[in-house]
Amino acid sequence: MERLVKFEVLGQEFPLYTDAPEEDVQEILHLVKTQLEEANPGISRGLPANKAAILTSLNIAGQYVRLKREYTEYRQQVESSMDRLSERIEETSAYPES
Repeated sequence: MERLVKFEVLGQEFPLYTDAPEEDVQEILHLVKTQLEEANPGISRGLPANKAAILTSLNIAGQYVRLKREYTEYRQQVESSMDRLSERIEETSAYPES
């Protein structure tokens, strides 16, 4: 069920409608706030909030692209390992012990 969640970032309050579990919402908000603080130290030196938000979005998008690539590579490795294992099982089954 969708609900309204209000959160504060860079001193501004934002409303968000979501049906995500509370635990997920809190994790997402923590990630965004952490990225804003760690990836954009210029915020405290007067970097406009909209620029900080764009830089943070780019940083998170970069992490997403990297994780997506790593997942694809991992999946290919697993599929390759499964194919080799399947071939070995078939070879073993083809030559039953006497």
